[in-house]
Amino acid sequence: MTAPNPLDGPYVSPRIFSPQYRTASLGIVLVVTLIAFEGMSMGAVMPAVSAELDALDLYGWSFSAFLMSCLFSNVVAGMWSDRRGHAVPFLLGVALFIVGMLLAGVAQDKGVFILARAVQGLGAGAVMVAIYVMIARVYSPEARPKIFAALSGAWVVPALVGPSVAALIADNAGWRWVFFGIVPLVVPAMIMLLPALRPGPEQSPEVPAAERPERAAGLRTRPLLMTAAATAAAIGAGLLLYGVDTVRQALAFGGLAVLGGLALLAFGLPMLLPRRALRFGRGLPTTVMMRGVLCAAFFGVNSFIPLALNKVHGFSLTQAGVALTTGAIGWSLGSFLQTRRNADRVRLVRWGCVAVTSGIAVAVLAMVPGMTGWVVLPAWLLAGFGMGLAVSSVNVTTMRQSAEGEQGANSAALQVTDTLGSSLTIGLGGALINVAGHGSAQIATGFVVIAVLMTVVGAFGILVSGRMRENSFAT
Repeated sequence: MTAPNPLDGPYVSPRIFSPQYRTASLGIVLVVTLIAFEGMSMGAVMPAVSAELDALDLYGWSFSAFLMSCLFSNVVAGMWSDRRGHAVPFLLGVALFIVGMLLAGVAQDKGVFILARAVQGLGAGAVMVAIYVMIARVYSPEARPKIFAALSGAWVVPALVGPSVAALIADNAGWRWVFFGIVPLVVPAMIMLLPALRPGPEQSPEVPAAERPERAAGLRTRPLLMTAAATAAAIGAGLLLYGVDTVRQALAFGGLAVLGGLALLAFGLPMLLPRRALRFGRGLPTTVMMRGVLCAAFFGVNSFIPLALNKVHGFSLTQAGVALTTGAIGWSLGSFLQTRRNADRVRLVRWGCVAVTSGIAVAVLAMVPGMTGWVVLPAWLLAGFGMGLAVSSVNVTTMRQSAEGEQGANSAALQVTDTLGSSLTIGLGGALINVAGHGSAQIATGFVVIAVLMTVVGAFGILVSGRMRENSFAT
């Protein structure tokens, strides 16, 4: 009698909380949740921070400092992960994040707080890239969609309760305890991830012997060039955002800042992204760029929904925040649905772009005279669903299309396009609101213009999403 072949049994989908992955999954989710909570809390505590430190311009500089340092550390951590593994970038990133949180908590003036935000950005950027590389090297291909869905889900609870909890803490204990309170929670998350940081055969980038001499010769100069590119892109992004914010008050100075920022981005970006990415070359280049397109369209509108609902419809900030909550719920649902085995990732990204674009278009209806503002809720549930469906699929496809030893660079490229896409459209939206004016009718007009522009960005994503598919690549 022939013994049964175990391969003939039913397929059992790998579980990310099985004994094999449990501690790594719990640690990853907890770390991302804490980073997300810090990000979601900033908007709630910034009025208190600004009042105590007497710095009305703290909003722009604090976010710009975080952006520039995060962009820089994305690239450096990606290079280090490809050359030496993801353990050092992760541990150093966690340490910097903790130092940044403590520094923010003890800040007595604007300069120290801005420095603290920059240190936090360095840490958060390194941690996120290291986690992406960890997923590529620790989890099986079948398990990756589920852990990416868990990453998206890790943003849901902070999106739901982060601002309210942070405001409650700031009102009763002071805004400094919002930063102090996160620190002791980061340590157990780091301990959980220690086993996944140990190098093993499956975690070490394997370079064919024939390629090693060439790579070894190039590594002596490439890190310096890449660091220069990251520095140029980070400073360029900051200059561009600053110029967009100030061009209306000081045309010449703001214009020069915008031109300088664009020049630095033109120098740095091509070296930070896969070849042909800026031309949306077929395969990996377009896959990486789709992350930026999606984030640009979604967050370019998302940031102005509370403002529009509050000023145009008279919603309280709590009521306006419900719309963002529905977006987070939709995102989580979309991430969950994309986990099925053998999904056509390119098709999921395309349908995700359709959902995001449709949600933005429907949200415009809230600005029509006589229309209720609550129409934003189903619109943003749909847009969030599209993001969950598409972003997780972009992440999975990027890892699948990345050669061994390149997961770090490509993970960093995803973070670069994500950061730049969302930040630049948010900056453009802020400039449009300032140009339109701050009355309720003017804000409604500005919101409509922003939404129309982001609808165009989403439609562009629908058109180019098919270029994610390589000629020989089967999803």
